[in-house]
Amino acid sequence: MKRTCILFLVGLLSLVSAASAQAQTTGGTEKAVAALERQWLQSQRTNNPDLVAPLLADKFVSTGSDGKVASKDEMLATAKSTKYDSVDNSDVKVTVFGNTAIATGGFTGKFTDPSGKLVDANERWTDTWVKTSTGKWQCVASHVSSVKI
Repeated sequence: MKRTCILFLVGLLSLVSAASAQAQTTGGTEKAVAALERQWLQSQRTNNPDLVAPLLADKFVSTGSDGKVASKDEMLATAKSTKYDSVDNSDVKVTVFGNTAIATGGFTGKFTDPSGKLVDANERWTDTWVKTSTGKWQCVASHVSSVKI
């Protein structure tokens, strides 16, 4: 009986230790991906798409609130010809699934789009991040939906 209790306690401690290590790793990943989202926002605040370019995978795909799908190059070209006056994210949450992280949040911004139209945006977004073989996180997909008030 004593041996069974000791084996049970050793097994339980191993499980708790593994769960704690996983929670610490996941918490670190959530913070890392949230920091990348802040860098993306900073690229808009400073009208500097070069800050976001390295965060996007080569096969990145974006779906805008207008339903248009864009590649990495197309999205960066649009960003270069957009003039942001004010931008902010809210309610940013990151959920980790192994080597994939899903970030969601709200976006409000005022900007002039490439056609010269003034835009007052209120949107929700979802970004999908993947940890590459080099350990670097890159966004592979982004989707934006307009929030109707």
